[in-house]
Amino acid sequence: MSFSFEEKTLILAIETSCDETAAAVVENGKIIRSNAVASQIDIHRRFGGVVPEVASRHHVDQITVMVEEAMNEAGVSWSDLDAIAVTQGPGLIGALLVGVNAAKALAFAHGLPLVPVHHITGHIYANRFVTELQFPLIALVVSGGHTELVLMRTHGSYEVMGTTRDDAAGEAFDKVARSLGLPYPGGPEIDRLAKNGKAVIDFPRAWLEEGSLDFSFSGLKSAVLNYLHNSRQRGQSVKAEDVAASFQESVSDVLVKKTMMAAERFQVHQILVAGGVSANSNVRQKMTAAANRRSIPLVIPPLKYCTDNAAMIAAAGTIGYLKGMRADLSLNGSPNLAIEDF
Repeated sequence: MSFSFEEKTLILAIETSCDETAAAVVENGKIIRSNAVASQIDIHRRFGGVVPEVASRHHVDQITVMVEEAMNEAGVSWSDLDAIAVTQGPGLIGALLVGVNAAKALAFAHGLPLVPVHHITGHIYANRFVTELQFPLIALVVSGGHTELVLMRTHGSYEVMGTTRDDAAGEAFDKVARSLGLPYPGGPEIDRLAKNGKAVIDFPRAWLEEGSLDFSFSGLKSAVLNYLHNSRQRGQSVKAEDVAASFQESVSDVLVKKTMMAAERFQVHQILVAGGVSANSNVRQKMTAAANRRSIPLVIPPLKYCTDNAAMIAAAGTIGYLKGMRADLSLNGSPNLAIEDF
């Protein structure tokens, strides 16, 4: 279905797929009027990771507060809105249900259309806050739960060209960080530590079969854990900074090479990077250098839009709204929702 950006839109979005309770109001899919986020990082840090039941309970406590904050900050009333967008999946089912049911209640109460959004499309469309998308493009979505290369030929069209066969990159970051005694979330801690180290340890890079755009990080994770275990068994000192730098270098090399392979194979006009791991300084530097060498425009969102937020859900939801996507009150959370369905 064709659509036009000439149509003015004002959308309230809700995001509760993991451990951030978020609501935002976005105009025309790219002007952020408000973006309220209640993070649970401090709550889950004591457990070393997200506890689904705890996350769900805190979403229940915060969802109304975040929606009110987003509406007040944006200075809009319910009658000003065109629709309500909400993350349908993927994510933690209990967490998703809080957002989905809140959105259904609000849509019913105020007579507004309800637009379902795939979480990954939200990460991709966070790049539209930086610049307009140019098709065809390849998007690398890299986070705690996902590592995917998505080809887009037009707005709202998603083809997965490569995905992880085991651990997501962000998951590997968290597990390696935990093995080094670093607090949750591990990604920022690894990045911070690596700045003081050198990539002198030869950890593996999983290229898989020739030409594959898939990823694999379980072998790298195991190699790091074995290195640490063997060093400690021998009584050898371990320089955590060098371990972090070497691990990060391995991840970055694979992410960059696979993305550039995809960009060249599909002759794209733009490369997007999205998701929590796109905040990693080494990934950003290496991806920028590789794209510059190939003269391919690269877009990476500002750090505050790399992690989960509702503004990105509103950005993707705007596309869904303009294309006529609607959900009724039977909408349910879908923890394993496939991006091709959108």
